[in-house]
Amino acid sequence: MCGIVGYIGFRDALEVIPAALEKLEYRGYDSAGVAIIEDNQLKTYRAVGKLAALKQHLADRKDRGQIRRLGIGHTRWATHGRPSENNAHPHSVGRVSLIHNGIIENYLELKSKLTALGLRFQSDTDSEVAALLFNHYLKEGYQGIKALFATCKDIRGSYAFVALDSEAPERIFVAKNSTPIIVGIGQGEFFVASDIPALLQFTREIIILEDGDFAEISKDKLEIFERDKSGQLIPTKRGTQIINWDPITAQKSGYKHFMLKEIFEQETVVRDSFRGRLSLNPPSITLSDSLHWTPAQIKSLKGVVIIGCGSAWHAGLIGKFYLEKFAQLPCYVDYASEYRYRPQLLDQNYLVLAISQSGETLDTLAAFDRALVNFSKESYKPAPLSAAICNVVGSSLARRCQNVIFNQAGPEISVASTKAFTTQLVCLYLLSLYIGSVRGIITEDQLQVKINDLLVLPKAIAQILDQAKQIEEVAKNYFKARDFLFLGRGNCYPIALEGALKLKEISYIHAEGYPAGEMKHGPLALIDENLPVVMLLNKSKDLFEKSLANMKEAQARGARVIAISDVEADYQQWDVNNLILAPFISEDLSPILFTVPLQLLAYYVAVLNGTDVDLPRNLAKSVTVE
Repeated sequence: MCGIVGYIGFRDALEVIPAALEKLEYRGYDSAGVAIIEDNQLKTYRAVGKLAALKQHLADRKDRGQIRRLGIGHTRWATHGRPSENNAHPHSVGRVSLIHNGIIENYLELKSKLTALGLRFQSDTDSEVAALLFNHYLKEGYQGIKALFATCKDIRGSYAFVALDSEAPERIFVAKNSTPIIVGIGQGEFFVASDIPALLQFTREIIILEDGDFAEISKDKLEIFERDKSGQLIPTKRGTQIINWDPITAQKSGYKHFMLKEIFEQETVVRDSFRGRLSLNPPSITLSDSLHWTPAQIKSLKGVVIIGCGSAWHAGLIGKFYLEKFAQLPCYVDYASEYRYRPQLLDQNYLVLAISQSGETLDTLAAFDRALVNFSKESYKPAPLSAAICNVVGSSLARRCQNVIFNQAGPEISVASTKAFTTQLVCLYLLSLYIGSVRGIITEDQLQVKINDLLVLPKAIAQILDQAKQIEEVAKNYFKARDFLFLGRGNCYPIALEGALKLKEISYIHAEGYPAGEMKHGPLALIDENLPVVMLLNKSKDLFEKSLANMKEAQARGARVIAISDVEADYQQWDVNNLILAPFISEDLSPILFTVPLQLLAYYVAVLNGTDVDLPRNLAKSVTVE
């Protein structure tokens, strides 16, 4: 993985491809390359590091000035083999050049077979196996897309392949399984990409390929194929979509980093996430455009299983509080990467809820499929209810699930999720109130209060954003620390986890989130004057005093404390090193409000440490491998 671009048309491919790859830099990468066909010969240019190195390589070539109408390009995030020029994509073998996102699980077995045939490998990657296979089948007499089809039949794993054949110099060949790939449609030109932002500067009309699809593309024609029941390749059609994102939306708009821009967009996108989903007279939650369950199905529920990864898993932990409180349903939250390997014990009285910002997270997709795998039409067993919270229309998860609540955050470019996370929490809040209302748990008067609370949330977020300079000053006191501890109780414990994750992923500082009540069971041994402790103190009648006592325990051992609170108090008695105040709306919405200062704190600590905030090392925006 990570970023794929292909082009065929009337423009210069060596200008189009780097420009499109730039729009995918947010996904994270360690090397880049392009391949073109000229005079029936492949030419490949690759470089380690950022796209600037590849651009310089292209600028230094001797054949500048000529226009190439066809090419493919890739930014690689290392999975097999360290970052190097040999391991960078495209992989060119014989008459073939190929780029790949995904994982070839049986590559060692295939590598042994190809080596036995006398073929030699130039890289340490699994992807080169596909290039060698494609070249092998072409030499064996398979034509075009049939050679790529034969290649994929040998492969076990996930892939988006985009390939060239120097003996078919006006064709691009594409294959897709479990890894996203889209085709952009222009006038007399076509584009291929792994994500929508790459194409917005050229076209908004796209086709999203399905798993098992193959495509053969010329400048005038797009042909898509799928396997029939007998395993043969047959023509098929896929509908087009018009993407309404304005390309300007994906730019920094004067902010230093995308992450900062996206943090400040939260006032707007949080409002967008509930706009049109609330009714005031009478009070109700409207999700009929997203969910297609009957009241009887909702009333028969006896439990909810939430699956996600990273920040989406943290969102699920907040969702557990909402669902258990508002809908009175037992809720189980699991890492998708773990859930997918365990026996599934669900029935039609459970709801399986997948959460994913991109809708392409491989583990989440696999876990979602796993939860429903025993409920095919042939089994005659009713499947659990299923739903998803996702930010990307047309993503794999959105296409797989009939009940999707889109969180309306708009394009999120920075690798570290910010606005997608807070809008996920809003969607979980709405979903829980909706289920609770249908089940008769939430009365009309109670729902009126909850809706009114939500309506003032954007303004409260704006009040926190107004404190950005103050939070930057707090960061200056702690950015040299090498460890942080984040503590919270109740529904603020998952936010402690999220705050620690944000700090570690963009500043590379070790950080842990912990339930404050567990501090005495181990973490207390770590606390001294060198360990900053971020304490979340929300207005909870059951937990505030206990959290305050935990903070005092940390202070007694020399900890420097950053307190984030929405409690009215005599703060001088707290004697904390730094205090960040959040408006109080309700205990239920405190997690959303507390998230914002933690995002800003992580951002400013990272900036002060000089890290690449939008593209943290070793990380990618869409994790499409296990």
